[in-house]
Amino acid sequence: MSDKKTLTVKLVKSVAGTRQSHRDTVRGLGLRKLNSERQLEDTAAVRGMINKVSYLVKVL
Repeated sequence: MSDKKTLTVKLVKSVAGTRQSHRDTVRGLGLRKLNSERQLEDTAAVRGMINKVSYLVKVL
């Protein structure tokens, strides 16, 4: 996996009170608790998910 590009995504805002589809997207990114981080492969699908919940996450 060293030759593939990755993105580090961090959940910086609570999902409480957000749309169900946005909560599902955050879970789909593998983020559970506030301040949790995941390293994900840089694909169009992942970028689209990040774009959808951009107000909840931060790309490091």
